[in-house]
Amino acid sequence: MDAKAQAYLTHYMETLSEQEQAAIPSVSADYYCADKYNANTCAELVRIGQKTASCSMELWYSEHGEMMPQVGHLQVVTNWDGEPVCIIQITDVSTCRYSDVSEEFAQAEGEGDRTIAWWREAHTKFFKAECEELGIEWHDQRLLVLERFRVVYPISK
Repeated sequence: MDAKAQAYLTHYMETLSEQEQAAIPSVSADYYCADKYNANTCAELVRIGQKTASCSMELWYSEHGEMMPQVGHLQVVTNWDGEPVCIIQITDVSTCRYSDVSEEFAQAEGEGDRTIAWWREAHTKFFKAECEELGIEWHDQRLLVLERFRVVYPISK
């Protein structure tokens, strides 16, 4: 975590009781997506409360050593340039096949027109690119990790 994100997180943590701080299992700082436009768009959608969910391929955790998301985890959401936008706390983690993602989850992701059709088009492209990078085949039975979260510390404007 860089100094800006750490300072932002520290400011939030100072508002919590010792008991609340002790209940936080882990912290991180990151942006969403893989390009500047979408990272900045998603950060703003999170900040305003429109984006309350995200997902990733499960194989990142089971095969590539990424830390599995955990309820209670805090993430400093940054824009592409690493500027803190807000802090979220994970409220739910589940798994499902890509083909089983619901309209409700697509809406909670908050992007595009918030329909399952838009979600599938955008996420198929994204996951196909990830699979290509990993040298594996994409298919709609891939297991996803679904995260739900809430904003706990918005930046003042």
